[in-house]
Amino acid sequence: MSPKLEYESVAVSSRIRLARNFKDYPFPALLMKDPHAEEQASEMIRLLSAELTSMEEFRLYEMKKISDAEAELLKERYLISRDLIAHKGISAALVSEDESISVMINEEDHVREQYFMKGLDLSRAYERISGIDDIISDSIPFAYDEELGYLTACPTNLGTGLRASVMLFLPALSRRGRIKRIMPTLTRLGLTVRGVFGEGSGAEGDLFQISNEVTLGLSEVNILEEVEQTVTKLVDMELAERTRMKVEEGRSLEDRIFRSLGVLSCCRLLEEREFVSRISDIKLGIALGLFGDGGGADGRMDALDELQIAMRPGGLKYRSGEAANAERQSELRAEYVAQALRAMKLF
Repeated sequence: MSPKLEYESVAVSSRIRLARNFKDYPFPALLMKDPHAEEQASEMIRLLSAELTSMEEFRLYEMKKISDAEAELLKERYLISRDLIAHKGISAALVSEDESISVMINEEDHVREQYFMKGLDLSRAYERISGIDDIISDSIPFAYDEELGYLTACPTNLGTGLRASVMLFLPALSRRGRIKRIMPTLTRLGLTVRGVFGEGSGAEGDLFQISNEVTLGLSEVNILEEVEQTVTKLVDMELAERTRMKVEEGRSLEDRIFRSLGVLSCCRLLEEREFVSRISDIKLGIALGLFGDGGGADGRMDALDELQIAMRPGGLKYRSGEAANAERQSELRAEYVAQALRAMKLF
């Protein structure tokens, strides 16, 4: 695998999130108690929709107008959060056509602007979402204090309101117990480690989200540089640990990876937890060159990342068009996964 593909086999994606509130509206927690909450929320949604759709294609999802299944699918694709769903009477999301931009309205704050991109490039991601931020602030002034910066519902977001995150695939560091030893150092640096769904979620499939914890007293540039430098070191550590892992575990490691391929290609029932664990084995195998090198290695990693999202309950329901019970979900997952692996020529 080329150095670029090797690097991208660890740094899966970057995300920039900005937390903002409007100056002349109650913050969402208070807005929900206001007798005119729906009218005020509708006004915010209308203004934001008009501004954003004037620059490119956005699709509006009002939480009170979409089904629970559609909301779950959006959450599984990281486009909305649990808090947005919980505020369904006043909340909405504007999502760009390619799903690289998601603007959540009336989550914990009035606006949560997110930009997603593959690989590691936080500066480019920030530049993109900063343009969206400028357009929104031209329409409705943000709540801002000269000393504290942007005012937010949670004090941890005061200041820049910027959360810079990178999703990392860290099977070697995770399985060999090094992540737990690294976490105190990250905390001292003002960073945090979360699972794929952010705060309160656990690691899934050896995927970890690294992000800044501090937003007050630091500039946007400081935050981006700190996160990117730390992530770069973690990528280097993971790659070095993979090399040691391959040498030290040898046939045992290969056996585990190919057993996972055998199960995923032949099983008839596949629960989500087992699928996540075994697909992580396949991704590690690709990264280690056990399924060939060069060519489509990067494409297969991307395809497996997408498959991991698509095989969650909401994604299965969307794909199959049926509200399946647990056993039927396992049956459908086994069928779809085998088809996907076959299409990737993994067996």
